[in-house]
Amino acid sequence: MISQVPDLVIFDLDGTLADTIEDIAASVNRALSQFKLPPHEVTIYKRMVGDGFRPLIERALPQEKLCDEALLEQVFECAVHEYAEHSLENTRPFPGMIETLETLSRKSVRLAVLSNKPDTMSIAIVKNLFGSIPFVAVWGNNPERPRKPNPSAALEICRIAEAVPAHSLFVGDSGVDMETAKAAGMIAIGALYGYRSRKELEKAGADYCIASPLELLSLIGRT
Repeated sequence: MISQVPDLVIFDLDGTLADTIEDIAASVNRALSQFKLPPHEVTIYKRMVGDGFRPLIERALPQEKLCDEALLEQVFECAVHEYAEHSLENTRPFPGMIETLETLSRKSVRLAVLSNKPDTMSIAIVKNLFGSIPFVAVWGNNPERPRKPNPSAALEICRIAEAVPAHSLFVGDSGVDMETAKAAGMIAIGALYGYRSRKELEKAGADYCIASPLELLSLIGRT
């Protein structure tokens, strides 16, 4: 059990707050098809997301096309456009997530979002799905901030929230999120209901793993 109610909980977005994978997969596949490139199954995209949108496109392209910088840029721009248009068609909060966020907020726990998804996309999705939640920050990938697993953004959110990193949680579904948490000196919570395996999460340093959002409340519910 976590020994005290946390100062702050930072959540990853894709695979942690919301199930976004179908819209991501469909958008990237539409972009690939426009350039007569092969699509991928949704399950494959679960292994490709987490490091940002451009790395996702690099992974989605056939290996022999990676040296074609012009093609990479074209597919990237097309995929960004497609996703901006279709990012909320099938995307939903994970079951129990809104209840979890509302309960934490009532306990005066500060809440934030830190994603490697482009900043404008992250803000739009969070506003649409979680508009009633008083997040202290909703940050996506921004050229002015290093991407996870660099801990700079997580530590800056701690500063803004006046939270002690060691008394704060970072919840995510990938090894990148766990590495971010450990580098920032935060408690790392692995979301098993997301897109990656327990093995990846524990190898990257997860202190606890949860099978559902509501299990997060159980971890701190007796404090």
